[in-house]
Amino acid sequence: MASWELLVVGASFAAFRGLHWGLQLLPTPETTRDHWMWRNIFVSLMHSLLSGAGALVGLWLYPQMVIDPIHGHPSWAVVLVAVSVGYFLADGVDMLWNQNLAQAWDLLCHHLVVVSCLSTAVLSGHFVGFAVVSLLLELNSICLHLRKLLLLSHKASSLAFRVISWATLTTLALFRLLPLGWMSLWLFRQRYRVSVALVILGGTGLVIVGSMSISLGIRILIRDVLQSRPHPFISVHKETKAYDGETVTRNNSTLSLKN
Repeated sequence: MASWELLVVGASFAAFRGLHWGLQLLPTPETTRDHWMWRNIFVSLMHSLLSGAGALVGLWLYPQMVIDPIHGHPSWAVVLVAVSVGYFLADGVDMLWNQNLAQAWDLLCHHLVVVSCLSTAVLSGHFVGFAVVSLLLELNSICLHLRKLLLLSHKASSLAFRVISWATLTTLALFRLLPLGWMSLWLFRQRYRVSVALVILGGTGLVIVGSMSISLGIRILIRDVLQSRPHPFISVHKETKAYDGETVTRNNSTLSLKN
């Protein structure tokens, strides 16, 4: 990994850790009992806004990343992916600092896979376009994080929560399932051009995230739409962060090759 790329990862790590610390100085909603989780999800929301919007605009301006996801990418795309590497490292440190291993092991394993995949793209300079496509999932994560923040703030019966629930399901189909399907199909078709190790790493991540995404969508559809009643608030001591978990085990979606 080139020195400037390491600097980007380090700067991103420092910025997100600084945001975590800075939020401790600001008030959180009075109805929120788990202040750390609220801050953690808020930071994740900031990353989703940055990386999701960046991926969408980047792919629109430079569609070559879809046509040739191995080699076709501008230099700024590497920066976008490196920023996400820094975020996942910062989030992992935050979890280790504030939760025990039993609470966070599943999401930490997820972060390890994500960092491995994204770092491979940044380090090698290849598959950057593929990684940027994977960051489209963060557009759905924006809605997921907003939904969790409303749950933590006891706003499950509000109009805003109902709107966010529908937006979550819509973006889940458009910006999570469709990109995952495209990446899976592309990886299958190009399996002879890609090393076995990368096929295994990327394929495993896609299967895990795809399964979680489908399960998550079904749970949200049942709880928020079909049941047509306020979502019960789950006691904070059970709300451990969990990748794409519905039980406010914090839903940190972001795949990337996943993640």
